[in-house]
Amino acid sequence: MQHTPSPTRFAPLPPAAFALAVLAMGIIVVGSNFLVQFPINDWLTWGALTYPVAFLVTDLLNRRYGPAAARRVAWIGFALALGASVFVASPRIALASGVAYLCAQMLDIHVFDRLREGRWWRAPLVSGALAATLDTSLFFGIAFAATGAPWITWLLGDLMVKLAVNAGLLAPFRALMWNIARPADAGHVRG
Repeated sequence: MQHTPSPTRFAPLPPAAFALAVLAMGIIVVGSNFLVQFPINDWLTWGALTYPVAFLVTDLLNRRYGPAAARRVAWIGFALALGASVFVASPRIALASGVAYLCAQMLDIHVFDRLREGRWWRAPLVSGALAATLDTSLFFGIAFAATGAPWITWLLGDLMVKLAVNAGLLAPFRALMWNIARPADAGHVRG
């Protein structure tokens, strides 16, 4: 099935919004990289509670400014977060986070854009769930495989929490979508 680009016109991303989005992404990723080093129990790390907010930021950018702007923020956020993560996490965790973040963000942006025409909740729910699954699998596989850490149980626990948080972020997405994230063609807003 061919994907037809959306006829929705996107507003240009103002420099202040761009800077705020990059800063938010950096704080979320670096904070999550720090928190993932601290298990809550055998099934969960603290990073699972903060990281899904990155997909909320990406989805709001994608909704208002389009996939090109969301990708630009993701790339710059990746570079800044990777550099900063070296100071708060081990090099292996920083590398795992960078690879997982970039792959998951690009998947989230692509899936969201393909589903933007449907019901308002479908694009953020599906794109966030798929991206969280990819991110979690890549991150834990790269960061903790062959270390002796219970990474499979952390992966499963973190993924379940990320999926639940992703679903819980639908309410803030909806509220923010209608208040700050409307496409420029507001009379033609979809999903």
